[in-house]
Amino acid sequence: MRKKKKLLRVMIESPYAGDVHDNILYLHSCMMDSLNRGEAPFASHGFYTEVLNDDVQKERALGIKCGYAWMKAADRVIFYIDKGWSKGMRDAFITASTLGKDVEMRRISKIENQENLTSFDA
Repeated sequence: MRKKKKLLRVMIESPYAGDVHDNILYLHSCMMDSLNRGEAPFASHGFYTEVLNDDVQKERALGIKCGYAWMKAADRVIFYIDKGWSKGMRDAFITASTLGKDVEMRRISKIENQENLTSFDA
């Protein structure tokens, strides 16, 4: 009898602010990439923004706090960096590092100008 492979619980981090519509479409691609890798992804910025207003500071702070609570339970935190780093992603990287989480950077597509996309200045 085959032993079932455990799904890794991964927290997905990608840009949200700015071109929200395009960034949500990108998040969907990131989620699909993660699912295709046999992972169980969760993206708090794609979930909590459905009920909380990201433009209202108190609601944004609550969403971030809830996302970090889920991050604690994640096996790994995945940063999709095709579009660079947002402030929220930088903050999440610091939090993940502080929590001692396994962190991974990924790209799902080729972008013509990829210089500096792995740095926080991108």
